[in-house]
Amino acid sequence: MKDKGQTALEIAEYAAGFLSDAQSSLDLALYDFDLEQETARLVADALLEAQKRGVKVRLAFNVDHDKPIPEPPPPHADPDLLDSLDVPTKRILGVPDLMHHKYVVRDGSSVWTGSTNWTDDSWSREENVIVVAHSPEVADRYTEDFEQIWETENVEQTGFVEPNPISVGDAKVRAWFSPGHGEALATRIAHRIARSKRRIRICSPVMTSGPILGALAEKVSDGKCDVTGVVDATQMKGVYHQWQLNGNSEWKMPAIRRIFANGRFTGKNSMPWGQGDVHDFMHAKVVVADDYLFTGSYNLSHSGEENAENVIEVADAALADQLAAFADEVRALYEAAPIP
Repeated sequence: MKDKGQTALEIAEYAAGFLSDAQSSLDLALYDFDLEQETARLVADALLEAQKRGVKVRLAFNVDHDKPIPEPPPPHADPDLLDSLDVPTKRILGVPDLMHHKYVVRDGSSVWTGSTNWTDDSWSREENVIVVAHSPEVADRYTEDFEQIWETENVEQTGFVEPNPISVGDAKVRAWFSPGHGEALATRIAHRIARSKRRIRICSPVMTSGPILGALAEKVSDGKCDVTGVVDATQMKGVYHQWQLNGNSEWKMPAIRRIFANGRFTGKNSMPWGQGDVHDFMHAKVVVADDYLFTGSYNLSHSGEENAENVIEVADAALADQLAAFADEVRALYEAAPIP
């Protein structure tokens, strides 16, 4: 998905279609669910109609968070409005960290996930990725994570799902969840970056994860691998400001300078949060390392390791090519990333 590349209504119809195909269950873990009237009605009707057919529907969503983070603040969706959908709901307090998922498990056999919040701006004004996986084994991993969210209602006690490999057709897939495996996920991505020989493609609103910054800086310095990417320039400037204020992360500045000066990264000057009605962030989260890809809700950030996040890792050349092409298209839209 690209900024103005599709209408919110088109994506709402796609989401409603995914929900409408449910036969037995729908488990939704959504960070933000704040749709305008026409799009909201499509999605709400699909949920309610499914429940009327006997489908077991459960909706978990994030509320309340006061911790400063180098990302857009938590959503302002009305919890009472979500509770009024007349399906079972759970308010997951984003304390100390966010319930940042955007996934749906359908019938224990299919998963909708990616970087895309369920808002009109996310569906029409932001760069985002939607992944649909038809695999009972992948769905089992997401169901395991959802049950932890639903039962504990506590971010810190979730994400404890083993990222063992799964075969989906000819592809090898792992499902990663944090905070249970947050540090391991960052290390895994850094490892694949370090082992890449041909190409690395990055889309991430911010980049603050120490292991990933280190691996990227080394690859850029080595000069033997084609490394490019795109970030949200506005949010990265906010990161630099926070680093200067707290002093604890200033050691990351040289790595960012090295990556952005030599790695051909660009940045989107999005509307700052709170200064307008449009939220048009560069919001896609993608890493392509040779023929491996990682995509989901996880920003390449330290805070992301502590949030409730999910990432699909896939070893498949064709899919890696597809996401690399997407990253290149988005990168080409914007000017050079800001260097601290």
